[in-house]
Amino acid sequence: MNTGICHSDIRDLQKGIMSEESFTAIYDAYYSRVYKYICYRINNHHEAEEICSHVFEVVISKYNSYSPQKSNFEVWMFAIARNAVADYFRSQKKRGTFSLDSILDMILPRSSPEEIVILDDSNEILYKALSKLSDKERNIIGMKYAAGLKNAEIADLLGVSGSNIGVVLYRCLKKLQHELEKGGFKYEK
Repeated sequence: MNTGICHSDIRDLQKGIMSEESFTAIYDAYYSRVYKYICYRINNHHEAEEICSHVFEVVISKYNSYSPQKSNFEVWMFAIARNAVADYFRSQKKRGTFSLDSILDMILPRSSPEEIVILDDSNEILYKALSKLSDKERNIIGMKYAAGLKNAEIADLLGVSGSNIGVVLYRCLKKLQHELEKGGFKYEK
């Protein structure tokens, strides 16, 4: 995946230099994916914007701690985002739930009233199915499908093997399929 970030931007970070151009390139390359991941996890557009801003503030303030020997830049960035989401949930003192509404709003064009009713019915079934997954499973699905991370990058973030992530994703998708079918969801072929 071409993120639009060049090697000189990463080298600047490695030297402890944060030029405006470097930050702009990083922001442009990652903002959308970080924001989508956060929205997926917390289901609140306004809070997601705040958390996303915080993530980029941390990137600026901690850029000199980034070490390419430990992980690639993308993994480091999403570790910050994951920690920000965890901090948010701790501050809310409740177990996090999420919805795909915010993601669907971002990627789907405006629908007719009939399409909205059909979509809402389908989403309700999906939300119920997703609620059957553990927080870890929802987090992995969020990293994979909302943030677009590769299995190896998710594995680096969580400190497990890439094959373990593949197995967890496979099992999660099977669970979701089972729950969706149980909830009456019909696949259109």
